Amino acid sequence: MTATSLTTPPLATTARRCPWCGDDPLYQAYHDHEWGVPVHDDRTLFEFLILEGAQAGLSWITVLRKRERYREVFDQFEPGKVARYTDNKVQRLLADPGIVRNRLKVASAIRNAQAFLAVQEEFDGFHRYLWDFVDGEPIINRFRSMKAVPAVTPLAEQISKDLKRRGFNFVGPTIIYAYMQAVGLVNDHLVSCPRHAELGG
Repeated sequence: MTATSLTTPPLATTARRCPWCGDDPLYQAYHDHEWGVPVHDDRTLFEFLILEGAQAGLSWITVLRKRERYREVFDQFEPGKVARYTDNKVQRLLADPGIVRNRLKVASAIRNAQAFLAVQEEFDGFHRYLWDFVDGEPIINRFRSMKAVPAVTPLAEQISKDLKRRGFNFVGPTIIYAYMQAVGLVNDHLVSCPRHAELGG
């Protein structure tokens, strides 16, 4: 994928890192090298959309630990391939302990792949559609504590509503705000975190 590998050594400034990633090395590497980095690659945007949906009701670290297996069984998140999954493929996915074995979430991935392809065709790329909501530039927030970081915003509600209208599911406002944070539409690193400034804060 285009993002930095999570095997990359984490930042040395552990004490100043956003506290939500705790002391888990995988979580810290994700925070240090991916979370909040603006993503314009459609395949990566699709990957995060599916993983955020899979995360619903679970912790993000749970999904991160399953991410490599997801990539293997979901054809590296190529939406054109996922959109054509058959019932037999669905049954194989539901039998795989390496992913979240939830029938609704697996079915949602296929449905969202089909909707994703339609958006790609209409806008000449899903990234063009998505980034138009923020006029092509990340929203830079300046939060000083985790309590100040919202779980949802009016813009997330707007994007969620439009995605649902286009046939997507597992795209509620809370999921979409987490998605916006992950793919860099918003910079929600705390101002005390080095990544806030590094990402244009």
